[in-house]
Parts: sequence; C-alpha cells; structure tokens
Amino acid sequence: MSGSMPTVYERLAPPAALVDAALAPSRHSIFWLEDAPGTAYPPLVADTAADLTVVGGGYCGLWTAVLAKRRDPGARVVLLEAQTVGWAASGRNGGFCEASLTHGEENGRRRWPDEYAELERLGRENLDAFAADVRELGLACQFERTGTLSVAVEPHQVDWLRGEPGFLDGPAVRREIDSPVLLGGAWDREDCALVHPGRLARELARVAAELGVEIHERTTVTGLDGRSVRTTGGTVTSDRVVLATNVFPSQLRRARLLTVPVYDYVLMTEPLTDAQLASVGWAHRQGLSDLANQFHYARLTAENRILWGGYDAIHQRQVRGEHEERPESFRRLASHFLTVFPQLEDVRFSHRWAGAIDTSTRFAAFHGLAGGGRIAYAAGFTGLGVGATRFAAEVMLDRLAGLDTARTRLAMVRRMPLPFPPSPVADLGIALTRWSLDRADHREGRRNLFLRTLDRAGLGFDS
Repeated sequence: MSGSMPTVYERLAPPAALVDAALAPSRHSIFWLEDAPGTAYPPLVADTAADLTVVGGGYCGLWTAVLAKRRDPGARVVLLEAQTVGWAASGRNGGFCEASLTHGEENGRRRWPDEYAELERLGRENLDAFAADVRELGLACQFERTGTLSVAVEPHQVDWLRGEPGFLDGPAVRREIDSPVLLGGAWDREDCALVHPGRLARELARVAAELGVEIHERTTVTGLDGRSVRTTGGTVTSDRVVLATNVFPSQLRRARLLTVPVYDYVLMTEPLTDAQLASVGWAHRQGLSDLANQFHYARLTAENRILWGGYDAIHQRQVRGEHEERPESFRRLASHFLTVFPQLEDVRFSHRWAGAIDTSTRFAAFHGLAGGGRIAYAAGFTGLGVGATRFAAEVMLDRLAGLDTARTRLAMVRRMPLPFPPSPVADLGIALTRWSLDRADHREGRRNLFLRTLDRAGLGFDS
C-alpha cells in the first residue's frame, strides 16, 4: 500500500475517559529523584585549587571524578554542579544502560563502518566494566542485566526482526510481555542493563566523596580563563578541566552549536498489584522498546511500577522549566500505554516529568580537547548516555593524560560532528525531520525524499 495508514495507537485508541482517569492522580515530579536518598553537598564559598576540576554533576562528571581518583588517589579533584547531583538528564532518564556507544548498530555502521567492530567490542567491555564497578564499589542502584526486548507493533516491523538473534514470533513475544499489539520481538539478553537513575547518580557521588573528591552543589561555573574556573562562589585554579555539562550551553564557544535540547516525556505508574502484574507477565523484567521512528520505551521498577516514555521528542531552543509540562504529550503517552496494556485500564499514573536530551547531528557522543590539551569535554549522547558516559570519562582522562589508547585512536573520538545551524534554520530542519519520521511510521517505514537526503548527507537516523 502506498498511502498513509493509521498506526496501531490510532486504530486502537482508548476512550478519552480512560485516559483522563489514568492521568488524574499524577503529579509533575521526578520519581527517580524522589526515590533516591543521598547527601547534600555544600556550595563553593572561597577560592581553591585542584589538579582536576570537573564541571557537571551528572553521570559523565561523576564517572570522571571517580575514575580519576582511581587512577591517581593523590590527585585533588573538585566537582562543581550548578543544581544538585543528578538533577538533569541523569535523574530523569529511563535507566537503560546499553553497551552501544553509537546509538545502535545501524547508526554505528553507517557512520564508522571501518571501526564498528572495535566500537562494538569497546562498548561491551564498557558495560562489563560498569557491572564490575557496581559490584566492587557497592553502588546500590538496582542494577539488573535483563536485556532489552525490541518489539514490532505493526506488521511491516516483524520483517525487520526476522533473522535477528533472539527473534520471537507473536505468540512467543506475548509469553514474555502480554500485550495484544505485540506482533514479534527480539530479545537481546546481554547488551543492556537496567538501573535506578537517581540512585546511580547519588551513589556515584557518595563513592566520589569517599575517595576524596570535593563536591560542590549549587555552584554555577561562569567562565574559564587560562587555569581559572570562575564560579558564583569562588575561583578554582586547576591544572586540567573536564566539561560534562550535557545539554546546557558549553563554556567553550566552539561547542555551543554541537547539541540542541530535545525534550522527552515520561509517565510512571503506581506499583502494580500482584494480579495486575500477572496479567502482563514480564517475568524476565527486560527493558521494552518498539521499532517505530517515534518509539516508546518501558521498564519495570524494583517495586513493579511501569515507566512509560518516549514517542514525542520536542525540540526547544533553550532548556527551560516551562517546557517540562506538556499536557498533550502526557495524554498521548497515557493513551498509547492503554493501547499496549488494555488489561491495565484500572492502573493510575503517579508521576509525570520531562527532561532535555543533548542531541547531536550524529546521534552519539562527541569528544573534544581545548586549551592546549588541558580541557576535555564530551556531550551529544542523544538519550543513550547511561553507559556511554562512563566510556566518555575514560576517553577524557586518557586524552588529558596524553595517553595513546584504543579509545583515543577511534575516529569517533578524534572527529567532531557537524554543528547544527543557528535558529531559526535548525528549528525548521528539526521540525521537518520530526514530521517526516511520523509520516514514515504511517507509510510502513518508507522514508521520504527529505529523510533520504539526510541519509546521503550523513545526517539521517533510523531508530
């Protein structure tokens, strides 16, 4: 068929009254951060000095601080965070810790075909090292290496999965997760773990502090000047600097057009009763993701809540609090949840929230050096940073030390992505891309001329 066809979420949309009832108790609050005990760290209030200053208290900065102290226990490491540890993307994501460093095999093979095998090897080594760190450092982050179940919810998507390792036909995939819309799936058992995002951030901070890292929350960096890191509370004189600021504007002008903020929206259910959970199955607790361009992701928490996110990806020019409350996105998420799990129509959502993803034009992280090799930075994880930030920390520490390693030799590390054009050109291009991806989902995945042009230019992405 060549025309536009309704998706399963349009064909089987639940009544509006069910959506309203499911959303009614929800409050705009980040479940992961509410559920993550931790220590508050004092702001910087005087000038100080450091061997290494880390700017940013999310996963990337925290891993950098921890690994730096492991490499050199005597080094003085200072970490500066403008808000609180894990406050931004690190406390708001789905908790999928993947081996992939390239946002999936297709994106990796398209962009780095000659070194993809090495990138795959290093990614798996990084996930194994992450798991070892969880054990050895005692990170109480609810780590579960249960893998990911990628599912087809439209007939044409089943063909994409045939021949994949771990392929499951319709009856088999519904024995894993019981939903009438699941037509097939592939279970990757090894290359993804699930974590509690907020607890991971707070636990990394705890370990960093125990290793001697000086953590300062509510301390905004206002500028870099030579060896001086200026902040709202004082100046840190530092030999080396790591910038781990994710989606927020970089202190380096050269990096400011390398990412744009794209908002992702999330719902969390109340804990399922034993009967509700039995109606769904999900005994193996895998992560769940569908194959559409505008895709959903879902997982169980330790207390059997269901996190349900994705689909809408809304570009904004700036990171601002008002972008986080978007009723139409939360209603769409609730409607799609009830389409996938009609047996859970009596389940209510307790939390709703959003966060900004640091999207780059290559849909995977980039790694840079500045200041004559004294400043390292990484960003652009594009929603896949839970595991990749640990790898980025290793890369930055290698490069600051002048080491020649398998990581630093990668073309992915040595070459930067194309920058986004300034607004409003970027706004128009991103809006057209999103419209085209939605159209492809309505046309059995067929990509229009605009998407095919992006693919040829090396700017395309297929989730």
